[in-house]
Amino acid sequence: MDGEGSSNHIGGMNDLENEGFLDGKEIERYWSEISEKSMIMYKEPLLTKRMNTTSQIAIVGANVCSIESLDYEIVENELFKQDWRSRKKAQIFQYVVLKWALALLIGLGTGLVGFFNNIAVENIAGFKLLLTSDFMSQKKYFKAFAAYASCNIGLAAAAAALCAFIAPAAAGSGIPEVKAYLNGIDAHSILAPSTLFVKIFGSILGVSAGFVVGKEGPMVHTGACIASLLGQGGSRKYHLTWSWLKYFKNDQDRRDLITCGAAAGVAAAFRAPVGGVLFALEEAASWWRSALLWRTFFTTAVVAIVLRAFIEYCWTGKCGLFGQGGLIMYDVSAATETYGVPDILAVLFLGVIGGIFGSLYNYLVDKVLRTYSIINEKGARSKILLVVTICILTTCCSFGLPWFSKCIACPADLAVTCSTESGNFKRFQCQSGYYNDLASLFLNTNDDAIRNLFSTSTRHEFRISSLFIFFAAIYCLGIITYGIAVPSGLFIPVILAGACYGRLVGRLFASISKLDTGLFALLGAASFLGGTMRMTVSLCVILLELTNDLLLLPLVMLVLLVSKTVADSFNKGVYDQIVKLKGLPYMEAHAEPYMKHLAARDVVSGPLVTFSGIEKVGNIMHALRTTGHNGFPVIDEPPFTDAPELCGLVLRSHLLVLLKGKSFSRNQVHCGGEILRKYAALDFAKAGSGKGVKLEDLNIEEEEMEMYVDLHPITNASPYTVVETMSLAKAAILFRQVGLRHMCVVPKSQGRPPIVGILTRHDFMPEHILGLYPHLSPHK
Repeated sequence: MDGEGSSNHIGGMNDLENEGFLDGKEIERYWSEISEKSMIMYKEPLLTKRMNTTSQIAIVGANVCSIESLDYEIVENELFKQDWRSRKKAQIFQYVVLKWALALLIGLGTGLVGFFNNIAVENIAGFKLLLTSDFMSQKKYFKAFAAYASCNIGLAAAAAALCAFIAPAAAGSGIPEVKAYLNGIDAHSILAPSTLFVKIFGSILGVSAGFVVGKEGPMVHTGACIASLLGQGGSRKYHLTWSWLKYFKNDQDRRDLITCGAAAGVAAAFRAPVGGVLFALEEAASWWRSALLWRTFFTTAVVAIVLRAFIEYCWTGKCGLFGQGGLIMYDVSAATETYGVPDILAVLFLGVIGGIFGSLYNYLVDKVLRTYSIINEKGARSKILLVVTICILTTCCSFGLPWFSKCIACPADLAVTCSTESGNFKRFQCQSGYYNDLASLFLNTNDDAIRNLFSTSTRHEFRISSLFIFFAAIYCLGIITYGIAVPSGLFIPVILAGACYGRLVGRLFASISKLDTGLFALLGAASFLGGTMRMTVSLCVILLELTNDLLLLPLVMLVLLVSKTVADSFNKGVYDQIVKLKGLPYMEAHAEPYMKHLAARDVVSGPLVTFSGIEKVGNIMHALRTTGHNGFPVIDEPPFTDAPELCGLVLRSHLLVLLKGKSFSRNQVHCGGEILRKYAALDFAKAGSGKGVKLEDLNIEEEEMEMYVDLHPITNASPYTVVETMSLAKAAILFRQVGLRHMCVVPKSQGRPPIVGILTRHDFMPEHILGLYPHLSPHK
């Protein structure tokens, strides 16, 4: 919870969490219990209960949740102001240089990891497929299947074991978690070093195992983890710390670094630097500014340079089976793009189909994730067993379905390519001079399968029946694979399925359309991406950078707009659905309609704990022990002021540091000067994961409990406040745009206590508001 709700609610959501997901009925039950308790508090009169002469508890405040928020707001206390006043030009210059240096390091690190992932997947999967092909060419079909299945199951089990035992947070794509972090949600372990390790190696093993997953989504999470590791000065647990990164020990700078990391992840995954910047802007980041745009662009440019340098090195043949395709992954620029009205009608049809298929895909993924949460909660063994089961099913489909396809004679002008076991054509069980079109799709890496579908001037390479079979298999396998305990991206399954039905539409419209079937495959992939992920600008640029086909820009834009519009009429984007499934309190960019009927004071609930400007140590310790609050209003009262007035807001983490230093006095007097001399602003800086001062670390004697401590030097004297009559809709928009953790609600009239309550993101959640006011319609 975020410092305002009653402590007896803490931990409820953690008890229901499993693999990051919550069952829908459990979420509803959990929030209904909270709402009932909040309703009871709300109906009670505004009672005050004296803790002593200088502090009070009021039955007001905010709702509860075990997930913490991040402190993106700058805490303008006296220590902070003194620190900025004392900084010299050299220190400011060092801070600016370090920001760009970190952007450079993030780009280098993410580029190296992206290249390593490509080499590893191509070589591991290539070895497996070559071994299978060797047995097939010798007509040892059972041995071929045994070798293929054994490799897949071994790789899948290894990936599942890493996720189940080392870092459960590494399962899935990671994009929803990064998106939630950049929205201000501090979910447990999503950016930990262990998560980074498992994300890299688990993704390699999972993709190499033949799952219908991609390494592109996990690369976004990987880039964010690299940025977080650098931004927090490394990891004290793993003895990787750097004192010169002290300036970045705050959530605001880390947020900017992680935004750069997410953009770098997309650039490394798709070799699309501009697309990475736009992805961070459109999908990942909740706050943006021009300075961040420059650093993000610089980071992705570094990624592109690193990838280009290593691909040049691989052209010498020293990278094993790693492809030599340069930065453009699926080049379709050789096709002729001349299109007319019939082609545009076909593209519109593709957009509608993509929107329908995409919304259905999201609906089914949602149901599968809820089902898997029941299985995964039984423990690590159940997770691994589920992964192995899906692996066996995928292996049987990949090896078994090509047997239902008839052999096709190789094109006369491509006999040399067709006779090999690489490229577009695979013989499988066919004799020399023939190939199996389904095997050319199934018994390939996902990247090569996409290249085959995007290939131009090959209208009749795949039969219509084979495309139908492949689409149905990939569509279903992609749905049931996402949610198992392996790092898995959604981009590649969606591109594969979309390219397949795009090529199908191209074959069906061949009599009236002049577009190449490879271009139809590209447009189909765009339509399915728009229907599932609901992005437009970033997807458009990523696809153009992927395919090196700028002339197709108008059609790609059109199909993305149509598919997104159609899909939005059914449900939300897949990442938004996953964020909700995980129970993360994500703040949307817009306020819900029913919020206009409520004021800010209508949703605060209690209890709210306030401190005096000079508070007794025992009272602070009691509040810290009995509540989970992370923010406390500080109120100055007579004789220090003529009337009670709001001094500001103090954070729990700052109180713990101050109490540990034992800067106490026997009398209730101002001693801020002594605290300013004893402490520096960096003493109160945000610690890395698990490194901050905890309540258990304090050793306060009985005698010290009766002493006083001056809170003024560490109190944020300018917290964001709103008047109690402000509409909840307006407060929600302000809360998100500024990136707040706490919003103080103050009374409209004088003669009342100086603060009515505190709002946090949990107070803006529909479950809380509609629990308090069940008569409100969610859509009005």
